[in-house]
Amino acid sequence: MRRQIRIVRFPLVITMEFKGLDVLQAHIPDSRAPGALWQVPLWIAVVFVLTTLFFVAADRGFAEWMPDGEIVVLALGFLILSRFFSQRHHYRRKYGERAFAAAFTRFSIPGLGIIMASIAHLAYIAGPGIPGVWWRVWLIALGYALVLIGITLWVRSVLALGIDNLVMLYVYFPAEGQKNTVSIIGMLRHPIYSAALDIGFGLALIHANWYALLVALLLPIFYAGWVRLEEEPELMERFPDYAAYRKRVPAFTPKPSDVPRFARFLLLGRV
Repeated sequence: MRRQIRIVRFPLVITMEFKGLDVLQAHIPDSRAPGALWQVPLWIAVVFVLTTLFFVAADRGFAEWMPDGEIVVLALGFLILSRFFSQRHHYRRKYGERAFAAAFTRFSIPGLGIIMASIAHLAYIAGPGIPGVWWRVWLIALGYALVLIGITLWVRSVLALGIDNLVMLYVYFPAEGQKNTVSIIGMLRHPIYSAALDIGFGLALIHANWYALLVALLLPIFYAGWVRLEEEPELMERFPDYAAYRKRVPAFTPKPSDVPRFARFLLLGRV
C-alpha cells in the first residue's frame, strides 16, 4: 500500500512516497502531524552523534582497549533494542494503543543510534593498520564496493518492504503482520541486516585496520544472535511455515545461484 505525502516548508515543497505509511499512521495518529516522520531519524542522529563523540574520546584516551570497547558498546545497543521485544506485553498493558510509540521511542531509537554509530566506528577505530603491501589496495577497493552494495541494498529493501515493516510495527500490532512476498525476501531473510553487514565490513576494509576487521568479522555473530533470539521467534509464532522458509533461504548472504537475481534487484529494485 502506498500513500503520497506532501510536506511544505517555505519556500520548498517536498513530495515523497512511502510504502506502508498509511498502516503506520492508522496506528500512530501522532505521525500525521507535519514533520512528525522526521523526528525519528533526527533523534536517532542525536544518539548517533553522542555515541560517536564517546568513540572519538575513547580512541584518543584508551586506544589499547579497542576493539573491546567497541564490542561492549555494540552489545549495549542490541541489549537496549531487545527491550522493544521483551517489554511489549508490559507496554501493551500500561499504554494500550500507544505501546508501540512508547517502546519505539525508549528502546528502538537509542538502540539503533548506538548500533549505527558502532558500525560507522569501523571507519576510524584506533588500532594497528594493515601494512602497505600490494594487496592492500585491492582490499580497499573491495571495501568501497561493499559499502556501495550495502547502501543500495538498504534503500531497495526499505522501498520494497515498507516503512511499517522497517519499524517492526507487527511486533505490537500482530494483526498487521503479513507474510512478505517481495523478491528480495526469496533470496535473503533479513536484507536490512545484510546491508548493515556489507557496510560494516566495507568500512573496515577501507580503513585497513586490524581492529576494525576483527570487529567486522564479529558483526555476523551479533546479528545472527539477534535474529535467532529476538526476531525469528516472533516470526515463527505468526507464520507456521517460517521454520521451513528459514532452512530454505539464507539470512544475510544470497546463494550463488541467486547472485544474478540479487544483482538485478540492486540495479532495478526487482528481479
